[in-house]
Amino acid sequence: MIGQYAGYLAGEDRLHGYLSRILRDQLGVREAHPAFRVFRLNGSNEVYGYEEKRSRARLICKFYGPKYGWDTDRAAATAWQEYDSLQRLRSYDLVGSPHHVIRPLGVERDLNCVLALEYYPGEQFSRSIRRAAVHHDDAQLFWRLKALAYYLATQHNRTANGTGVNFDADCRYFDRLVGRLQHDRRIGQWDVDELLWLRDLWRGRPSMWADRDVWLHGDATPANFLFGHGMDVAAIDLERMKRGDRMFDVGRVAGELQHAFMSATGSRHRAEPFIGHFLWEYSCHFPDREQTFASITARAPYYMGLNLLRIARNDYISSSYGTALVTQAKRLLRAA
Repeated sequence: MIGQYAGYLAGEDRLHGYLSRILRDQLGVREAHPAFRVFRLNGSNEVYGYEEKRSRARLICKFYGPKYGWDTDRAAATAWQEYDSLQRLRSYDLVGSPHHVIRPLGVERDLNCVLALEYYPGEQFSRSIRRAAVHHDDAQLFWRLKALAYYLATQHNRTANGTGVNFDADCRYFDRLVGRLQHDRRIGQWDVDELLWLRDLWRGRPSMWADRDVWLHGDATPANFLFGHGMDVAAIDLERMKRGDRMFDVGRVAGELQHAFMSATGSRHRAEPFIGHFLWEYSCHFPDREQTFASITARAPYYMGLNLLRIARNDYISSSYGTALVTQAKRLLRAA
């Protein structure tokens, strides 16, 4: 298990009993005296991996308590929301190979609002991106993008309904990002005026309202997809799952690719072959590939720009790089 080893879980810890029950009742592993190795993992919440010493059975725990402090009700509600989101997507036959949504194993409010999850032994998407950006291993990233496009197209197509997308929701999200950037003095009033003007140009395009609602991953960043053998892809971290325009997910992946290569190489152009490949592979899962490709490439600049603005607002982003992200977001949005 990849992570920082933190020792063994104490037998008297209440979490030990909880994990032992999951091991027995959910995973079918019967150990008279289970012993759990603990690994600290990276994540927006407190995330740990647990490996039973003898059976080598593994599972993941996300603790929502630390994120919300004293607000236990909110922490528990968020844990249950992700549990329900995982179950909902799995109900669309996104289980197994090649498309897999990880299985939720339980929520326990009284244990720091923990969400227990199955362990998926895959490689993070971010590692493939880094190999291409830093070590020029382009072939591996092209393959991963083909698999990810297949997964996302499958999720989106299976969950589409007859309701038209509400582009106003994505405009409101745009407004919140711009407001945050201005509040944090990442952008000035001239930037705000230009960005909101560009937003309105996109709002006036009929194509931004023409698609059907789908279930979105909601946070389609490189950390939230794992790759197994061949075309196998697993989705994790569905805390922000929602309904909306498929381009919210597709554009976020494309925007994350651009950000990764800008950050690693200083070039906004280096990611373009990968972005084009990803959009083309996504399009191949529709009856008219070329028509689909034309539609999504016309809408992608808005959602890519939206994602670059989202990244620029983070406090770990330097002022100079934040300016570069905003500048590139404007370039993309001017495609309106």
